[in-house]
Amino acid sequence: MTNASTESIHSVRALPPSIFAVVMATGIAAVAMHLAGQSWVAWGLFGIGVIAYAVLWILVLLRCWYHRDAVLTDMATHAVAPGFFTVIAATGVLGNATLIIANAPNYALVLWIITLLLWVMLTYIILPRLMEVDPKPTLEAGLNGAWLLIVVSTQAVSTLSALIAPQLPNDATGPILFVALCFWLIGVMVYIWLISLIFYRVMFLPLGPAALTPAYWINMGALAISTLAGVVLVSVRPHLPLLDELFPFLKGMTLLCWATATWWLPMLLVLGAWRHLAQRFPIRYDHSYWAIVFPLGMYSACTARLAKEIDLPFLMPLAIAFAWIAFLAWFVTFVGLLKRTWNAV
Repeated sequence: MTNASTESIHSVRALPPSIFAVVMATGIAAVAMHLAGQSWVAWGLFGIGVIAYAVLWILVLLRCWYHRDAVLTDMATHAVAPGFFTVIAATGVLGNATLIIANAPNYALVLWIITLLLWVMLTYIILPRLMEVDPKPTLEAGLNGAWLLIVVSTQAVSTLSALIAPQLPNDATGPILFVALCFWLIGVMVYIWLISLIFYRVMFLPLGPAALTPAYWINMGALAISTLAGVVLVSVRPHLPLLDELFPFLKGMTLLCWATATWWLPMLLVLGAWRHLAQRFPIRYDHSYWAIVFPLGMYSACTARLAKEIDLPFLMPLAIAFAWIAFLAWFVTFVGLLKRTWNAV
């Protein structure tokens, strides 16, 4: 093996578990631009997302092969282990884009199966492992917004399940939609559990500018994808009588998720201004900034679907505006990624 190859394999060791946030952000930005009527931009983002997904899988597999000890350590570390759930969410979001933008249900079905398998595997490996760790960290050291990636990944399964179900044979549609409903309910419940702890952590424990990472934007992003999952369930309710019976509940809970996500937006902007303007925390590219791009794109996508499915057309301009905001955030962050990659070569 050459020195260059050895150095490349060694650098993979530092790959963060949350690296698939790049694909999450790119995929949902593509969907948001598609729903905003910008098909060419959507196709470009979708293509980049597919390439990034393939490249990241190669890098992650190399890390698992050559640096298994680092992977196992990350899985047992409360502050970083939730980052592994980005691979589930990225696969689910890419499946959404494959169906919505590329209109390729067969490929979307494959991604749905991978999403479901990854969710089962990582949920029942990582969470029990973190429960068993001793000693456990304090809330200050072990808890941050990244924990809500568990919610995001769960709702990614729900959303893709609901989208793919009508493409399947009739005898499979009902069971898959029931699975989608169950995942949506689980995601909402887990959000309630986690946001209670996160809110306590940010309100009553010290939170310096270094600790106020972009991961806290997932406070809003988890609600935005919960909104999207709820709206998709509303849109497919004719395929399952249970969903029709639950329509008032679905609509109410979906609006609750959207309204709370909207409440989080100015709060996160104020906190970001405090971090970077008042506390003068420097803005340098970091992989964690993709955690800002994803919620912005998801907010646009869920608002667009909400405007259509629940007949709230006055929300559509808001969805279009945030599609462009998400695209601008994606572009700036992507340029930062390219510069960092170039400097590392």
